[in-house]
Amino acid sequence: MRIGYARVSTDAQETHLQLDALKRAKCRRIYQEKASGATADRPELMRLLDNARQGDVVIVWKLDRLARSLRQLIDTTMLLNERGVELHSLTENINTTTPTGKLTFHLFAALAEFERDLLRQRVNAGLQAARRRGRVGGRPKALTTDDLKKARALLRSGDYTKIQVAQELEVSRHTLWRALAQEATP
Repeated sequence: MRIGYARVSTDAQETHLQLDALKRAKCRRIYQEKASGATADRPELMRLLDNARQGDVVIVWKLDRLARSLRQLIDTTMLLNERGVELHSLTENINTTTPTGKLTFHLFAALAEFERDLLRQRVNAGLQAARRRGRVGGRPKALTTDDLKKARALLRSGDYTKIQVAQELEVSRHTLWRALAQEATP
């Protein structure tokens, strides 16, 4: 049986392109999920691996849809091979049942991991350059310095509880407690 697997990393992405390609490849069953390839918790991939039997062919649109690291990709491919299951990648045109396909698979997997590592280095270098220019990424603070001064004054008065102060500042009590605790630690 031809079994397809489609994956996107975020909820904002769609699997339409992959699904169309897998249907053209005549996959009788297609497993799809929205999960980061870096995470080990991919229930649909686990279900596919549990259901794949000897003689089946697992088809992916691209190798990086199956795994995010060379080690993960090799481990998954070895597991499929041990069960007598073939792996075909449509984009890279790889068939792991042949010696040439195995070589091509390892070359493409190494190049894909190299590309991801370069991207990670560029992103980190950009973040560091932004920090040196005084730009800090991330979510803005929920409480300003003035908000914290007001919170401390209200708490010192003894007329307000932390919960009431949080309501006054329109934040959760946890946000207030965390901000006060962070301010207290040097």
